[in-house]
Amino acid sequence: MLPIIRYRKIFFVFSGLLIAAALLALGMWRLRLGTDFVGGSLLEVRWPGAAPAASDLRAALDPLLERDFAVQQGAENNTILRSQALSEEKHQEVLTKLKERHGTFDELRFDSIGPVIGRELIRKSIWALVMVLVGILLYIAWSFRKVSRPVAAWKYGVITILTGFHDVIIPLGLFSVLGKWFDLEVNASFVAAILTVLGYSINDTIVVLDRVRENLAAGLSDFEATVEKSVNQALARSLNTILTTLLALVAVFFFGGETTKHFVLALIVGIATGAYSSIFIASPLLVVWHRRN
Repeated sequence: MLPIIRYRKIFFVFSGLLIAAALLALGMWRLRLGTDFVGGSLLEVRWPGAAPAASDLRAALDPLLERDFAVQQGAENNTILRSQALSEEKHQEVLTKLKERHGTFDELRFDSIGPVIGRELIRKSIWALVMVLVGILLYIAWSFRKVSRPVAAWKYGVITILTGFHDVIIPLGLFSVLGKWFDLEVNASFVAAILTVLGYSINDTIVVLDRVRENLAAGLSDFEATVEKSVNQALARSLNTILTTLLALVAVFFFGGETTKHFVLALIVGIATGAYSSIFIASPLLVVWHRRN
């Protein structure tokens, strides 16, 4: 049996360092918001050969877009153009100009969102996270209502929310670093990934805490020993679930399309973090809270 509760301070320090690093990164660089949130247009094209130089593309499009755009080299022979929101007519003019100056290419995507829609999406994303967290807290408090001794039912919910914060803030910090150094942007799919991570993480935490509830209901007297036993009982199930999930995600990351890479990366980091916190953070927190009372 792994002495997880005994070495809880090591896990707390490790998680504390990760959270501090994530918060520091977010404070220094923040997230690089994509078109979905800030508005504007994004055009990504793939050239049959080597991509034209950014300076050549700027020279071709300067008269059309009045210098209000940016050129970024993407993966392989891709080029990404960003500008203020373009109408469909202006979009077609840009495509025509590029074909005239640089020959044929494949248009991979074109997204155009107004700034009002982008702000509305940010607001709805924040509300979605808040509603999910409140719903989870109420659900757990209700589910654990019959186990009020020695830890109140609502405390299980608070611990679950804390581990959820742990599992969300670390991917956010990582993506702020990637945004700073690799120009990686977050968009609506990233919000979907974070919500998925939150659901997965909380489900894993509930499984562990539910095993604690069952053992307490069975009449095991020593609280710390009961929690230790419960975590070890759930350990094999958690490891099997996380390994099979991560294997599938890693396969999608390397062999899936380019457009899904960032979404899958957020899932990989978040789900791995969630599996760690459900075993090494949630239950030790329960013991610490019980001791202080």
